[in-house]
Amino acid sequence: MTDSCDILISGGGIAGLTAAAVFGAAGFDVICVDPTPPVTDRDADGSDLRTTAFLQPAHGLLQHCGLWDRLEPHAAPLQIMRIVDAGGDIPEPRVVRDFNAADISDQPFGWNLPNWLLRREMVARLHELPNVDFRPGTGTVSLFTRTAEARVGLSDGTRIRTKLVVAADGRNSPMREAAGIKVHTTRYGQKALAFAVTHPIAHENVSTEIHRSGGPFTLVPLPDWQGQPSSAIVWMERGPRAVELLNLPEAEFEAAMTERSCGLFGPLKLASRRTIWPIISQSAERLSAQRVALMAEAAHVVPPIGAQGLNMSLGDLRSLLDLAQARPEGLGDAQMLEAYHKARHAEIELRVKGIDLLNRASMVEARPLRDARAAGLNALYSMPVVRKTLMQMGLGVR
Repeated sequence: MTDSCDILISGGGIAGLTAAAVFGAAGFDVICVDPTPPVTDRDADGSDLRTTAFLQPAHGLLQHCGLWDRLEPHAAPLQIMRIVDAGGDIPEPRVVRDFNAADISDQPFGWNLPNWLLRREMVARLHELPNVDFRPGTGTVSLFTRTAEARVGLSDGTRIRTKLVVAADGRNSPMREAAGIKVHTTRYGQKALAFAVTHPIAHENVSTEIHRSGGPFTLVPLPDWQGQPSSAIVWMERGPRAVELLNLPEAEFEAAMTERSCGLFGPLKLASRRTIWPIISQSAERLSAQRVALMAEAAHVVPPIGAQGLNMSLGDLRSLLDLAQARPEGLGDAQMLEAYHKARHAEIELRVKGIDLLNRASMVEARPLRDARAAGLNALYSMPVVRKTLMQMGLGVR
């Protein structure tokens, strides 16, 4: 059986579902496939307990495609990004610096939502779009391209004829591999624990990133859970230590994470199961091949610092949408895809390298290097122009 569409999206994660909603709302005929049906219940096996912070530039895109009205009631605003250096002899704050969105905007830096909930609301939105065909449980297995179109084989035996293949199928992207695009990968020997907690001291819409060694410990605001203030935590550590923490009895784990948080929010209590994720940096040599565009983790992977990962992906999506709408008759052709590569590749490389440096700085163990990190944070913060420029760059608006 052969079907046809304007755009085939390989990948039904957050980025792929957003792309399907965006292109569908723009009037394109879209088929979106993913071999793993999305888990849309917080406590179900396999649910993604990580959270995603949509930074300011994402707001317009989400509003335009009809997603924001669904997401807004569940979103926790991020008004302040607080950086804490706790690299002294004992785990307590020695440098605390607040980056306040009010210094550059009348809006928060962004809004935080759990990934499992994003999948639930995004899938519901796709069902409202008659020109979007979402096929969970079906993956891409083959790719054949020619000048005028691509032909993609799916795991259920179906073949799809399409003008453009958008590879949003993750760091091990089958469509990127089929297109013959190579990647550069950096491994840090780190893993990240991701889970939710409650705490007696309110977060007041402050995202708090605590640096000591091994990687940052980040608390990102969530709406209250069972009447208690709640945050999502990403705790990055060297691999063996992360696995050890994952397997600690609950009471010992809660004591360890409360100590690592410097007690800033009082005793932390687990409000979900613990999940663990490998940390790498990765970038594709090219963002396109014949009739194929890479986006999101198929194109770039970064450590979870500064909410950059998905927001880089939405930058990819905005660029693809602008090019598709500017020349609908050239959808997926060589001119469009070369323009896409040129528009995104240099910025992606710069951000991947920048986040790599930040991550390495957060991992340092030697006391003199930790002291240098604290001094650097102080120096950057003390210059208002530099501070505002860093905030704007973090949002991707400069």
